[in-house]
Amino acid sequence: MYNRKAILKDVIIVILALLGANIIAIPVHMLLDDASQYIISVYILAVAVIARWTDGYIYGTIGSFLAVICVNYFYTYPYLQFNFTMSGYPVAFICMLVVSILISALTTTVKAQENIKLEAEKEKMRANLLRSLSHDIRTPLTTIVGATNAMLTEEKLSESEKKELLTEINEDALGLIKMVENILSITKMGGSGSINKTEEIAEDIIGSAVVKFKKKFPDINIDLKVPENIVIIECDPKLIEQVLLNLLENAAIHGKTVTDIYLSFEVMDGYGIFRVRDNGVGIKDDLIPVLFEDYVDRTDNGTRNDLKCNMGIGLAVCSTIVRAHGGQIVAENTGSGAMFTFYLPLEENK
Repeated sequence: MYNRKAILKDVIIVILALLGANIIAIPVHMLLDDASQYIISVYILAVAVIARWTDGYIYGTIGSFLAVICVNYFYTYPYLQFNFTMSGYPVAFICMLVVSILISALTTTVKAQENIKLEAEKEKMRANLLRSLSHDIRTPLTTIVGATNAMLTEEKLSESEKKELLTEINEDALGLIKMVENILSITKMGGSGSINKTEEIAEDIIGSAVVKFKKKFPDINIDLKVPENIVIIECDPKLIEQVLLNLLENAAIHGKTVTDIYLSFEVMDGYGIFRVRDNGVGIKDDLIPVLFEDYVDRTDNGTRNDLKCNMGIGLAVCSTIVRAHGGQIVAENTGSGAMFTFYLPLEENK
């Protein structure tokens, strides 16, 4: 299936490159008596630009033909007429064609190598995340089984003990639901980490994440700040919503003393910038450099047997999703809590 946006981009590059060459060639032709060699060099440069910034060989080849035609028609006597009988045109065309093919081949090879490296990195990240998730699923399941066995076999449990066991079961079940959501987010990106982007209103994604968060944490205040104008971003809305929900829930759970969360979105330098800042205890300084790795233990006592004290998987999923969108995510302490910021390009980078 052809990518219409990619084709349109390549066609625009061809038009702009040849138009730019023509703009440069006109004054050169008017100012210099024998300007043909300079003009040909300008068009060879235009062909090189076309070959470098378009996909495949076809656009460079087309650019070579059009460049020769432009030189022949506009800048060779008799002007505004075609004359392919004059000497030098086969050489000029062959030079342009060779330049186009060489640069196209080099660009195609480099892009292929970059794609292979990127796909390998995404596959490794996805595999590590799923492996970590599978490992941690055992802990809440074991706790749930143990609690239910106690309720089934112990006849002399007090009401407070039953309530404590049910509370533990409920919390671990909620943790499992969160893990399943993260698993689905990773699985949705497929084996290669690919995503399906659509044009979405940023405020709608943010609003949906806030509504879901408030259902789980009604006592935490959300201070929301978004631009007055509608901002369209190209993304997978469910995945970006998952990132926001993960960050909000991590702030609520691991900030410990959090009462307010400040969620903002702004546009700057071609990026949509999301920020989640809380008024909690912050992040340990030694954890910040490794916070988004596939699995890092964030518990206070260094153990891994308390699912609810661990936020590593959720943040690793956030990093995976944001990077798959061509963006980046960072964390820092503000002095009065923690702040997570992620950047999404407003236009798709190819």
